[in-house]
Amino acid sequence: MFSCLFLLISFLNILRCFHVSACDYSCSDKPVITPSRLVVKFGDPASATCVACQQACLPLDESVISMEASLGTPDINGTKVTWTVDRMTEWELTPKCYYTDSTNHQCCTSLSVTVYKPPESVSFSLNPSEPLTEGSKVTLQCDVLNVAPVANLTVTFYRGQTPLDQVKSNDTTEKPVSETFSLSYNTRKEDDGVQFWCEAKLELGAEGPQPPLVVKSEEVTATVYYGPQLKVPADPAPISITRGEPLHLICLAEGNPKPQYSWTLPSNKGHRSGTDLKIDSAGVQDGGQYVCTVSNNVNSVSVTFNVTVQENFIPFIIGAVVAAAVVILIGAGVIYSFYYKQNKMGKYQLKDVFRLGAMHPTTVPLC
Repeated sequence: MFSCLFLLISFLNILRCFHVSACDYSCSDKPVITPSRLVVKFGDPASATCVACQQACLPLDESVISMEASLGTPDINGTKVTWTVDRMTEWELTPKCYYTDSTNHQCCTSLSVTVYKPPESVSFSLNPSEPLTEGSKVTLQCDVLNVAPVANLTVTFYRGQTPLDQVKSNDTTEKPVSETFSLSYNTRKEDDGVQFWCEAKLELGAEGPQPPLVVKSEEVTATVYYGPQLKVPADPAPISITRGEPLHLICLAEGNPKPQYSWTLPSNKGHRSGTDLKIDSAGVQDGGQYVCTVSNNVNSVSVTFNVTVQENFIPFIIGAVVAAAVVILIGAGVIYSFYYKQNKMGKYQLKDVFRLGAMHPTTVPLC
């Protein structure tokens, strides 16, 4: 009989010393743990302090006070329990501070513990890989390696220094995982030469590292192919020149890859040099349509020049004027000559000569 009573008392003591499943978390005088939430890096030390009660767990000799966890050791000093871990080596644990009173009522408070691990690496890529084509859809991809907890991770995609969008994970795994985050993007020609990248930010709240841990990827410079875009009017005004004048046409465009130029001429005359076409002295046969075609492996565009070469009538006009002047001069000479002979060089009588001599005698000196 005595031995049975001893066994019963021993069993009750065992129940009081160990945590039981019927733990009351809504006690009016429940344990208070400081901090209320613990954030610790995997492999680092950690500690927390628990005050088991104000009055409910007194007197101490009639209560059991402790802190239960799968890792670490509790140090009990009156109603105060200090829990310490030399090195955090578990990803999922929930320490509980509790007391069991003389009526075998157990009151508990759990400590929320977040064990984190920064990403080992963050890498960025474009899918499909370069080169891209203007207007095509591309997937921006950010690969994050071995991070925990991934649910607290925010990935931001950047175009240059401009954020595009943020993506979060739906995975609630506490242990480290690797995950690929993606964002769909429509390419533009302005994206050619622009650097794209991503960053992974582990946000653990006020109890976590401040500022939050951020790991950035390397930058990837995008190459975007786009068709030629003209720098001159596609339908320029008609050009009119005079025969013998030079003709200079310019056809200019930009594109990626660098565009190639080809010319279609009304004649085989002219010096073609990529964007320029020159004719030193245009003839009437050089009038017509000049078509410049600009192309690369994305697209092609063309420019049509309508050129009219007019005959130069100025030499003919000058010649006609000169000829008319010559004819007039010759005619005037003939008329003048005829008039002069008739009026100034008429017939004279011999007696008139002698009369003229008598009026003006001439003295001849003697030797």
